[in-house]
Amino acid sequence: MTAPETVDQALIDRVLAQARASARLRKNHNFHDSPAHPCQRLLNAVLPGAYIQPHRHLDPNKAEALVILRGRLGIVFFDEGRTVTGKAVLEAGGPSVAINIPAGQFHGAAALAPAVVFEAKAGPYAAHLPEEKARFAPEEGSPEAAGYLARLTRLFDGD
Repeated sequence: MTAPETVDQALIDRVLAQARASARLRKNHNFHDSPAHPCQRLLNAVLPGAYIQPHRHLDPNKAEALVILRGRLGIVFFDEGRTVTGKAVLEAGGPSVAINIPAGQFHGAAALAPAVVFEAKAGPYAAHLPEEKARFAPEEGSPEAAGYLARLTRLFDGD
């Protein structure tokens, strides 16, 4: 059995520092003890400039819940053909602080300020299948990813 772990400002600071040191500009801090755990619970630190390829979770049990603890994160929703169908801004202390993303919904994220969210979804962890990645969006690490992220981020200008 693992010991209780409190999410305090010091832990949030540490995870953000780890994200800053990461080439991907993001870092997870898992509370579950293995990728096989049936309930994935983690902090996800995402810095401006971090690219998260739009994706979906096809398993009907993999709805994803996000609660923002610090910063500001834009979430973009897409249909199968790449059309933006909606967006949401999560902001610590702001009007929207949490979101539930249904299984099967294409979504991506853009850090509008250094952000830390608490994320929960059903396990076990599984890497995205090819059909879960948005084919209309560049792969992470590709030369086109930065420009695509800039376009997503601009969707939140004025929000």
